Amino acid sequence: MQTIIIKRKKVKNIYLKVTPDLEVILTAPYEVKDEFLNKFVEKKKNWIKEKLAFFSKVKIQKEYVSGENFEYLGKNFIFKVVESKEELVKIDGNYCFLYVKEKNNFSKKQKLVENWYRNEATKLFQEIVDKYAQIIDKKPSKITIRKMKTRWGSCNFNTSYITLNLELIKKQKECIEYVIFHELAHLIYPNHSKRFYNYLAIYMPDWKKRREKLNFNS
Repeated sequence: MQTIIIKRKKVKNIYLKVTPDLEVILTAPYEVKDEFLNKFVEKKKNWIKEKLAFFSKVKIQKEYVSGENFEYLGKNFIFKVVESKEELVKIDGNYCFLYVKEKNNFSKKQKLVENWYRNEATKLFQEIVDKYAQIIDKKPSKITIRKMKTRWGSCNFNTSYITLNLELIKKQKECIEYVIFHELAHLIYPNHSKRFYNYLAIYMPDWKKRREKLNFNS
Protein backbone atom coordinates (compact mmCIF):
# COMPACT_ATOMS: atom_id res chain seq x y z
CA MET A 1 0.00 0.00 0.00
CA GLN A 2 1.19 3.49 -0.86
CA THR A 3 2.47 5.57 2.07
CA ILE A 4 -0.22 7.94 3.32
CA ILE A 5 0.76 11.48 4.28
CA ILE A 6 -1.46 12.50 7.20
CA LYS A 7 -1.98 16.19 7.92
CA ARG A 8 -3.80 17.32 11.03
CA LYS A 9 -5.52 20.67 10.64
CA LYS A 10 -8.37 22.77 11.99
CA VAL A 11 -10.91 21.30 9.59
CA LYS A 12 -14.32 19.73 10.13
CA ASN A 13 -14.17 16.94 7.57
CA ILE A 14 -11.70 14.35 6.36
CA TYR A 15 -10.19 14.95 2.91
CA LEU A 16 -8.32 12.40 0.85
CA LYS A 17 -6.50 13.21 -2.36
CA VAL A 18 -3.96 11.70 -4.71
CA THR A 19 -1.68 14.23 -6.41
CA PRO A 20 -0.14 14.05 -9.89
CA ASP A 21 3.18 13.45 -8.12
CA LEU A 22 1.74 10.17 -6.78
CA GLU A 23 1.38 11.39 -3.20
CA VAL A 24 -1.58 10.24 -1.12
CA ILE A 25 -2.55 12.99 1.33
CA LEU A 26 -5.12 12.59 4.10
CA THR A 27 -6.20 15.77 5.89
CA ALA A 28 -8.12 15.26 9.11
CA PRO A 29 -9.28 17.16 12.22
CA TYR A 30 -7.02 16.94 15.27
CA GLU A 31 -9.61 15.06 17.32
CA VAL A 32 -10.19 12.15 14.91
CA LYS A 33 -8.54 8.97 16.16
CA ASP A 34 -5.98 7.05 14.10
CA GLU A 35 -8.16 3.93 14.25
CA PHE A 36 -10.97 5.76 12.45
CA LEU A 37 -8.55 7.10 9.84
CA ASN A 38 -7.21 3.61 9.17
CA LYS A 39 -10.74 2.34 8.52
CA PHE A 40 -11.44 5.36 6.31
CA VAL A 41 -8.35 4.67 4.20
CA GLU A 42 -9.21 0.97 3.98
CA LYS A 43 -12.61 1.83 2.49
CA LYS A 44 -10.93 4.09 -0.07
CA LYS A 45 -8.23 1.55 -0.95
CA ASN A 46 -9.55 0.74 -4.43
CA TRP A 47 -10.11 4.43 -5.23
CA ILE A 48 -6.52 5.20 -4.20
CA LYS A 49 -5.21 2.42 -6.43
CA GLU A 50 -7.24 3.70 -9.39
CA LYS A 51 -5.96 7.26 -8.96
CA LEU A 52 -2.35 6.15 -8.58
CA ALA A 53 -2.65 4.05 -11.74
CA PHE A 54 -4.24 6.96 -13.57
CA PHE A 55 -1.54 9.47 -12.60
CA SER A 56 1.18 6.92 -13.39
CA LYS A 57 -0.09 6.85 -16.97
CA VAL A 58 -0.62 10.60 -17.15
CA LYS A 59 2.97 11.23 -16.06
CA ILE A 60 4.00 9.76 -19.41
CA GLN A 61 4.57 12.74 -21.69
CA LYS A 62 1.82 13.48 -24.14
CA GLU A 63 2.96 13.23 -27.73
CA TYR A 64 0.13 15.32 -29.22
CA VAL A 65 -0.66 12.76 -31.90
CA SER A 66 -3.97 11.58 -33.32
CA GLY A 67 -5.83 9.15 -31.09
CA GLU A 68 -4.78 10.60 -27.75
CA ASN A 69 -7.34 11.66 -25.15
CA PHE A 70 -8.19 15.34 -24.90
CA GLU A 71 -9.99 16.69 -21.82
CA TYR A 72 -12.17 19.79 -21.80
CA LEU A 73 -14.99 20.83 -19.44
CA GLY A 74 -15.45 17.36 -18.01
CA LYS A 75 -15.60 15.59 -21.35
CA ASN A 76 -13.12 13.39 -23.19
CA PHE A 77 -12.46 14.04 -26.86
CA ILE A 78 -10.41 12.16 -29.42
CA PHE A 79 -7.38 14.19 -30.44
CA LYS A 80 -6.77 14.51 -34.17
CA VAL A 81 -3.81 16.33 -35.74
CA VAL A 82 -4.37 17.82 -39.20
CA GLU A 83 -1.71 19.43 -41.36
CA SER A 84 -2.90 22.88 -42.38
CA LYS A 85 -1.71 26.35 -43.37
CA GLU A 86 -3.82 27.81 -40.56
CA GLU A 87 -2.91 26.82 -36.99
CA LEU A 88 -5.69 26.44 -34.44
CA VAL A 89 -7.51 24.12 -32.03
CA LYS A 90 -11.16 23.29 -32.67
CA ILE A 91 -13.71 21.10 -30.88
CA ASP A 92 -16.14 19.38 -33.24
CA GLY A 93 -18.40 16.56 -32.07
CA ASN A 94 -16.35 13.93 -30.26
CA TYR A 95 -13.09 15.21 -31.71
CA CYS A 96 -10.56 17.88 -30.86
CA PHE A 97 -8.82 18.93 -34.05
CA LEU A 98 -5.37 20.47 -33.94
CA TYR A 99 -4.58 22.21 -37.21
CA VAL A 100 -0.85 22.77 -37.50
CA LYS A 101 1.69 23.45 -40.26
CA GLU A 102 4.16 20.80 -39.06
CA LYS A 103 2.53 17.64 -37.69
CA ASN A 104 5.83 16.42 -36.21
CA ASN A 105 6.74 19.65 -34.42
CA PHE A 106 6.09 18.62 -30.80
CA SER A 107 6.88 21.97 -29.14
CA LYS A 108 4.65 23.85 -31.57
CA LYS A 109 1.74 21.47 -30.99
CA GLN A 110 2.19 21.66 -27.24
CA LYS A 111 2.24 25.45 -27.31
CA LEU A 112 -0.88 25.66 -29.48
CA VAL A 113 -2.83 23.37 -27.16
CA GLU A 114 -1.70 25.08 -23.97
CA ASN A 115 -2.48 28.53 -25.40
CA TRP A 116 -5.93 27.31 -26.38
CA TYR A 117 -6.57 25.97 -22.89
CA ARG A 118 -5.40 29.24 -21.36
CA ASN A 119 -7.57 31.36 -23.66
CA GLU A 120 -10.62 29.23 -22.93
CA ALA A 121 -9.89 29.32 -19.19
CA THR A 122 -9.42 33.09 -19.20
CA LYS A 123 -12.80 33.67 -20.82
CA LEU A 124 -14.78 31.14 -18.79
CA PHE A 125 -13.16 31.84 -15.42
CA GLN A 126 -13.76 35.59 -15.81
CA GLU A 127 -17.38 34.95 -16.74
CA ILE A 128 -17.86 32.89 -13.57
CA VAL A 129 -15.96 35.39 -11.41
CA ASP A 130 -18.23 38.19 -12.65
CA LYS A 131 -21.32 36.12 -11.86
CA TYR A 132 -20.35 35.29 -8.28
CA ALA A 133 -18.67 38.62 -7.55
CA GLN A 134 -22.16 40.14 -7.81
CA ILE A 135 -23.35 37.78 -5.09
CA ILE A 136 -20.57 38.55 -2.61
CA ASP A 137 -20.50 42.22 -3.67
CA LYS A 138 -16.72 42.17 -3.89
CA LYS A 139 -14.30 41.89 -6.79
CA PRO A 140 -10.80 40.40 -6.70
CA SER A 141 -8.12 42.96 -7.46
CA LYS A 142 -6.25 40.42 -9.58
CA ILE A 143 -6.90 36.98 -11.08
CA THR A 144 -3.98 34.74 -12.03
CA ILE A 145 -4.31 31.48 -13.95
CA ARG A 146 -1.42 29.06 -13.72
CA LYS A 147 -0.64 25.38 -13.29
CA MET A 148 -0.74 24.29 -9.65
CA LYS A 149 0.31 20.85 -8.42
CA THR A 150 -1.82 20.36 -5.33
CA ARG A 151 -4.49 23.10 -5.24
CA TRP A 152 -7.38 24.13 -7.45
CA GLY A 153 -7.27 27.71 -6.29
CA SER A 154 -6.16 30.13 -3.60
CA CYS A 155 -7.15 33.54 -2.26
CA ASN A 156 -4.98 36.16 -0.59
CA PHE A 157 -7.38 38.03 1.68
CA ASN A 158 -5.00 40.96 2.24
CA THR A 159 -4.36 41.70 -1.44
CA SER A 160 -7.64 40.29 -2.84
CA TYR A 161 -5.58 38.26 -5.30
CA ILE A 162 -7.12 35.02 -6.52
CA THR A 163 -5.12 32.28 -8.24
CA LEU A 164 -6.83 29.52 -10.23
CA ASN A 165 -5.39 26.28 -11.53
CA LEU A 166 -5.28 26.10 -15.33
CA GLU A 167 -6.17 22.39 -15.07
CA LEU A 168 -9.66 23.42 -13.93
CA ILE A 169 -10.60 24.05 -17.56
CA LYS A 170 -10.62 20.27 -18.00
CA LYS A 171 -13.29 19.84 -15.30
CA GLN A 172 -17.08 20.18 -15.36
CA LYS A 173 -18.36 23.75 -15.31
CA GLU A 174 -20.23 23.17 -12.04
CA CYS A 175 -16.94 22.14 -10.41
CA ILE A 176 -15.18 25.21 -11.76
CA GLU A 177 -17.99 27.37 -10.35
CA TYR A 178 -17.54 25.74 -6.95
CA VAL A 179 -13.80 26.48 -6.83
CA ILE A 180 -14.22 30.07 -7.97
CA PHE A 181 -17.09 30.79 -5.57
CA HIS A 182 -15.11 29.14 -2.76
CA GLU A 183 -12.14 31.44 -3.37
CA LEU A 184 -14.29 34.54 -3.81
CA ALA A 185 -16.05 33.80 -0.52
CA HIS A 186 -12.64 34.04 1.16
CA LEU A 187 -12.71 37.75 0.33
CA ILE A 188 -15.38 37.93 3.07
CA TYR A 189 -14.33 35.05 5.31
CA PRO A 190 -10.54 34.50 5.18
CA ASN A 191 -10.69 31.10 6.92
CA HIS A 192 -12.72 27.90 6.81
CA SER A 193 -14.97 28.82 9.70
CA LYS A 194 -18.55 27.69 10.25
CA ARG A 195 -19.71 31.07 8.96
CA PHE A 196 -17.72 30.52 5.76
CA TYR A 197 -19.38 27.16 5.04
CA ASN A 198 -22.81 28.50 6.00
CA TYR A 199 -22.28 31.26 3.46
CA LEU A 200 -21.40 28.72 0.76
CA ALA A 201 -24.53 26.73 1.61
CA ILE A 202 -26.77 29.76 1.20
CA TYR A 203 -25.67 30.67 -2.30
CA MET A 204 -24.52 27.22 -3.51
CA PRO A 205 -26.56 24.61 -1.59
CA ASP A 206 -24.97 21.72 -3.51
CA TRP A 207 -21.37 22.81 -2.94
CA LYS A 208 -20.48 19.52 -1.21
CA LYS A 209 -21.64 17.48 -4.20
CA ARG A 210 -19.66 19.73 -6.54
CA ARG A 211 -16.54 19.37 -4.40
CA GLU A 212 -16.94 15.61 -4.23
CA LYS A 213 -17.36 15.39 -8.01
CA LEU A 214 -14.25 17.54 -8.51
CA ASN A 215 -12.09 15.53 -6.12
CA PHE A 216 -13.25 12.09 -7.20
CA ASN A 217 -12.78 12.89 -10.88
CA SER A 218 -9.33 14.39 -10.37
